[in-house]
Amino acid sequence: MSFSFDDPFIAFFTLILVPVGALVYHRLKNPFVAAIPLGAPGGVPFKTSQVSGLVRLLKFLEVTGIFLLCFSAAGPAIKISEMVFLNRGADIIFIFDVSPSMAALDMDGKSRFTVGRDLIRSFANNRPSDSIGLVAVGEDAALLVPPTADRNALEHRLEQLQPGELGDGTALGMGISVAAFHLDKSNAKRKVAVLITDGENNAGAIHPETAAGLIHEIGVSFWVIAAGSAGEVPIDYTDPNTKIRLTGIFDSRYDVDSLRRLALSGNGTFIYAPNIETFSSAFSQLDDGEITIQRTRIINRRHSLSFEFLLISVILLVTVKFVRRKILGAIL
Repeated sequence: MSFSFDDPFIAFFTLILVPVGALVYHRLKNPFVAAIPLGAPGGVPFKTSQVSGLVRLLKFLEVTGIFLLCFSAAGPAIKISEMVFLNRGADIIFIFDVSPSMAALDMDGKSRFTVGRDLIRSFANNRPSDSIGLVAVGEDAALLVPPTADRNALEHRLEQLQPGELGDGTALGMGISVAAFHLDKSNAKRKVAVLITDGENNAGAIHPETAAGLIHEIGVSFWVIAAGSAGEVPIDYTDPNTKIRLTGIFDSRYDVDSLRRLALSGNGTFIYAPNIETFSSAFSQLDDGEITIQRTRIINRRHSLSFEFLLISVILLVTVKFVRRKILGAIL
């Protein structure tokens, strides 16, 4: 964003002449006026501090109004450069496991859920031409954000999301099916579904491999990221419904081989991410593997500020005129 003038010469002379003219006018006005003390001899002198202060303020506002009036004649404007994408990117839906086990703290002291949420956010911000959607998976599955380029909407929903929001189960087949349903209706040239989970399917009426096969049939690129380590890990979980906080040791057991087979069923890519480094690396592989060609164009938009400067100038000058006539006229 930049600031400019239609006529920079008027702007230059306004910056120089108006302040100088006001100063000269102040110095030369009524040069032969003599100061005469008011009040009875030996008595309390007449005080005009409040009135004189108001007069000085009015003079300042008057000069400011004249300055802005001249400034508006110079044609002030702001220019904003915007990047416009000329082609549509990929439609990418993240199928995010929000079961309570995702609160396990085996990602350098952070939970699997927190790291996964941050990685989704970062990935979306680094790919502005893609439309990003979000499906949450628990005992059931739900589309929280349809594929959209509105990063504020995605960010807002990610911030609201909590482990356990959709119950204690993990309906992987339902989550994949919901993503497949919405991607099947998309007219994007490239469609991607990314499953992020730390468990095996134990809820829902659809088998995950059946849903993965459907993903493959409709031409969707499929990724499965298995997040978290096996064994005993600390966990800190607050149930979003009861508000009861549970802490302790969680026995993390999930079948990595079943998730690998799930990826193969969808002709997809499987990545095992037992720690924060491999979790971050998985998203780097995803970014490199789903390259979209972006064609952009810079558009410069101009917004004139002449009316705004003129309006403020008129308000100031009218206010000064009103105060001098109606208020100072009554006092003096």
